[in-house]
Amino acid sequence: MPHVAIIGAGFTGLAAAYRLRRAGWQVTVYEARDRAGGLAGGFRDDRWDWSLEYFYHHWFASDRHILGWLKELGLRHRVRFPRPLTVVYHRGRFYPFDSPLALLRFPGLTWPDKIRLGLVTAYLRLTPRWQSLEGKTAHEWLQRALGTRAYRALWEPLLEGKFGPYYRQVNMAWFWARIHARTPRLGTYEGGFQALADQLVDRLRAQGVTFRFRTRVERVSPHEGRGWTVRTTTDEARYDRVLVTLGPPQVARLVPALPEDARRKWAQDLPYLGAVTLVLALDRVFNPQGFYWYNIPKREGFPFLILVEHTHFVPPRHFGGDHILYVGDYVPPDHPYLTMEPQALLEHFLPGLRRVRPDFDLAWVRRFWCFRTAYAQPVPLLHHSRRLPPTRLLPGLYWASMSHVYPWDRGTNYAVELGFRVAGEMMNDAIISS
Repeated sequence: MPHVAIIGAGFTGLAAAYRLRRAGWQVTVYEARDRAGGLAGGFRDDRWDWSLEYFYHHWFASDRHILGWLKELGLRHRVRFPRPLTVVYHRGRFYPFDSPLALLRFPGLTWPDKIRLGLVTAYLRLTPRWQSLEGKTAHEWLQRALGTRAYRALWEPLLEGKFGPYYRQVNMAWFWARIHARTPRLGTYEGGFQALADQLVDRLRAQGVTFRFRTRVERVSPHEGRGWTVRTTTDEARYDRVLVTLGPPQVARLVPALPEDARRKWAQDLPYLGAVTLVLALDRVFNPQGFYWYNIPKREGFPFLILVEHTHFVPPRHFGGDHILYVGDYVPPDHPYLTMEPQALLEHFLPGLRRVRPDFDLAWVRRFWCFRTAYAQPVPLLHHSRRLPPTRLLPGLYWASMSHVYPWDRGTNYAVELGFRVAGEMMNDAIISS
């Protein structure tokens, strides 16, 4: 049976390892960090029973790929589905905006706006195909469909906040995906996403998968004759096939055999944004009204895009009584937030926090952490499906990244679907070539 190397132990790599090992393949997974999980991984303070994600994560009730896999593994009973409260900002206040009733009560729209918004939302939820939408920008399509007032009140601030200088270029298929399959109920895993990743590693090891943690891959090169050589900082090994689950800049660096014109095309066609989160452990509740997810319009002068009070989703008893608040933003890869000292970043965010909670005091912060990554959010431009490189880059070399879950937004559900899909492609290719 073939021996495959998988580079990256995020949920795409774990899902691919599972499918390939069940088919009898030898599988070795390389991971630079000391644990699996990728961007959905997490950490745990000594006072906590549960881990906490580096970058806020949750599932939707419609996330059939990850939920189906957990059912197959006998872990579905550990999934919890509370219904936290999402709010949007309007003229200095936050209003619930995650149900038809909340829409009717929202003061930022007229009744004709609300009726139009309801009809457009229903259309996007019921339309099964997205292909015709990727030739239109969300900025143009939504403005025309909703009217300028409703678009500027609701969706333009969110697009602008999430995609920054690219927001008018994002295609409508990506927006369709956000509306089409998402649900108000949000799910998490008992113990946190890191607990799930650790359990998946235990299962895979028991099935014969080899994990090499704390091992940074430096180069992936074609082997003389056939196969690929994976070189790390300490050694090298030969494999029949290699699956890389990293972002475009990392793949371009790792694989010198890639054509130079492909690298240039990726730089032009696959822009992306980084992400930063400050995670605050507070000694008291931040919002007594129970708001979980705040959509923040940066055009109103806020220095961040997202506030997430995690302990209105998962009770504080799992975190030693701490009240957990994420402060997050998507930024270009060269943005100062990605290099700023954590204390300076917290002080920079402080005026924005006080706009939401005027009496907020840094004395409430027992401890805080800063996490950031340069590659967090692919930017789907017009006709993105035509811009995407194939998952089979070269004979025996495969690539599965967040860009490849398009039109869906990145997340563990579609990471799992992608891992299964690419594993299937690898097995089909092996049959054809045998």
